[in-house]
Amino acid sequence: MTAHSNIYPTKALQELDAAHHWHPFSDMKSLNQEGSRVITHADGIWLTDSEGNRILDGMAGLWCVQVGHGRKEIADAVYKQMNELSYYNTFFKTTHPPAIALSEKLAKLAPDHINRVFYCSSGSEANDTVFRMVRTYWDKMGKPDKKVIIGRWNGYHGSTLAGTSLGGMKGMHQQGDLPVPGVHHIDQPYWFGEGHEMSPEEFGVFAARKLEEAIDELGEDKVAAFIAEPIQGAGGVIIPPETYWPEIRRILDERDILFVSDEVICGFGRLGEWFGSTHYGMKPDLMPIAKGLTSGYLPMGGVMVSDRVTEGLMMSGEEFYHGYTYSGHPACAAAALANLEIIERESLVDRVKTDIGPYLKERWLKLADHPLIGEARMAGLVGALELVPDKKNPHRPFKDVGTAGTICRDISFGNGMVMRAVRDSLIISPPLVLTHEEADILVKTAEKTLDETYQVLKRDGWIG
Repeated sequence: MTAHSNIYPTKALQELDAAHHWHPFSDMKSLNQEGSRVITHADGIWLTDSEGNRILDGMAGLWCVQVGHGRKEIADAVYKQMNELSYYNTFFKTTHPPAIALSEKLAKLAPDHINRVFYCSSGSEANDTVFRMVRTYWDKMGKPDKKVIIGRWNGYHGSTLAGTSLGGMKGMHQQGDLPVPGVHHIDQPYWFGEGHEMSPEEFGVFAARKLEEAIDELGEDKVAAFIAEPIQGAGGVIIPPETYWPEIRRILDERDILFVSDEVICGFGRLGEWFGSTHYGMKPDLMPIAKGLTSGYLPMGGVMVSDRVTEGLMMSGEEFYHGYTYSGHPACAAAALANLEIIERESLVDRVKTDIGPYLKERWLKLADHPLIGEARMAGLVGALELVPDKKNPHRPFKDVGTAGTICRDISFGNGMVMRAVRDSLIISPPLVLTHEEADILVKTAEKTLDETYQVLKRDGWIG
C-alpha cells in the first residue's frame, strides 16, 4: 500500500474498479485489462495518483474546475449548509434560501435580458430541459408546428436522449437509434478540418449560411431553435472564424427562431467573459449551464431563461410538467455560491481576458512551429493542437484517424500532464487559477510530449 491510496494499494483498487465500476465513454474490456488510473488527491491545478505521481490537470477535471482543486471555503460552505438543510425539493410551492440566493446571483451575472434559472444536476439534463422548453414555448405561443431544433455536426450537448440528439456526434447517434425526430444538423465552423480551401473569413460566412439554407429548406414556420456552443469543446476546441457569429446573429435577427447558447463549457470565465455568448456578442434566449457553476465540487446544472421565453412559458398560467428530484439542491447551491464568490473575489474572469489567457496563448501558439503540428489555436483558456503527418501538407490527416492523438495523450499522461485527445488533436482547458509559472510548465511539458510522440510515430512508420 502506498502513502497516497486511502485503503488499498493500486492493484487492489484497479481490480475492484474492474469488477464493479462501469466508466463513461469507455471500452471496458480494454480498460479493465489495462487498469484504471487511480486519482487520490488534488490541490490547485495538480492531481496525485495512487502511485504518488503528480499530474498537471490540463483539463480542469472535465472542463469544470475553474477555481482549482482543494478550495476549503467551498467545502466549508457545503458542510455548513448540510448541517442546516441537507436536502429538500423545490416542488410543491416550496423553496429554500440557497436556491433563492443562487438564482439572484446568476441573474445579476447573466445578460440583462436573462433573469431566471431552472435547475438540474448536469449539462446533459440542462439540454433535455431546453428541448422541452423550446417546444412547449412555441405551443404556448400558438405555433405548434415549430418543432425542429437545428444543431451542428460534431457539436456536443450531453449524452442523455435529447442531449445526444441535439449534439452532432455520429458515433453516439449509432447507439440507440438517434437522433430523435425533429432535430436537424448543419456543418460546423471547423476551418482547419473542413474549410481550408477558403480564407478563414470566407469560410466563417459560408458555414454560418448553412443555418440560413437549413431554415429555408425546412421552413421558418417549422424551425423552433438553433443550438450551438460558442466554441465546440468536446468536438475538438473548434474556434469559429471571426466572421461566423456576426453572420449567425444576422440570420437569427431576421427570423422568429430561438437561439440556445450552450454555456456548459464556455460559461463562468472560460473565454474571459462570464458567458461565451457575451464574448461573441450574441443574445441567447436560453443558456444551458453546468460545470464551472460549482467548479465541479458538486453536480449542478441549469437553464438560464430569457424574459422572452419566461413570458411565453411561465406567464401562461399553466404548469410546466418538468423537473428533477435535485433541482436547486441546497448543498449544490451553497457550493455554487461559494465558487462564484471566489471567481469574483479573485477577478478570475478578467484575469483570463487580460492576464493568464494572453500569457498562455502567446506560448501555446508557438507550438505550431513543431514538425508534428498543423495548427495551434486558443481562446481564453481553452486550446488545441492539430497533429498532422506532413507539415508541408497540414490539412491531410493521418490514415487511421485517432491513433496518433491517443499515442500523444498517453505520452502526456506519462510526462505528468492531462491533455485530452479528440481525433488527432490534443486539447487543454486548465483551471482559471493557472499561474504564469504553471503555464510555462504546461507548455514545456506539451513540447516534450510532442517531441516524444514525433519519435514514436516516425519509428512506427506513421511519419515519413
